[in-house]
Amino acid sequence: MSERVLGIDPGTAVTGYGVVEPANGRPGRLIECGVIRTNPKQKLWERLNTLFEGVVELIERHGPQTLAVETSFYGKNVRTTVTLGQARGVILLAATRAGIGIAEFSPATVKQSIVGRGGAEKSQVGYMVQQLLRLTAPPSPNDAADGVAVALTYLMRRRLPR
Repeated sequence: MSERVLGIDPGTAVTGYGVVEPANGRPGRLIECGVIRTNPKQKLWERLNTLFEGVVELIERHGPQTLAVETSFYGKNVRTTVTLGQARGVILLAATRAGIGIAEFSPATVKQSIVGRGGAEKSQVGYMVQQLLRLTAPPSPNDAADGVAVALTYLMRRRLPR
């Protein structure tokens, strides 16, 4: 069985995900992608629970061997950074409880791996995911494309000599 990877672009409002596995002749084969949306009217802990349950369901449904997740970026808004860290925490907890491996990549590393430039725009990431996986259109919305990009980053970088 080939290694299946669940890539996650974390967020408390919208979390993008992509399930990818290796394929002959190209970086990977897309199994599924999409987003987990939370209700902005709920308390943060309720939203985190929705996110946790969504990731657990994806792990149970797809049986990935690895969860690849973007690390927090350090923006000007401290509150956003802290909230994103809480979202990452429940995602990492879901993977740990499932006993699967975890790989973390900075947003710049994902963009560099997929587009060739660490400062690439979201539309460029989506376009390159489309090209790399030979899809008819970029994954939509952008958060889903970002989740797929994280999974592809893991598959492409694990092949590199260390």
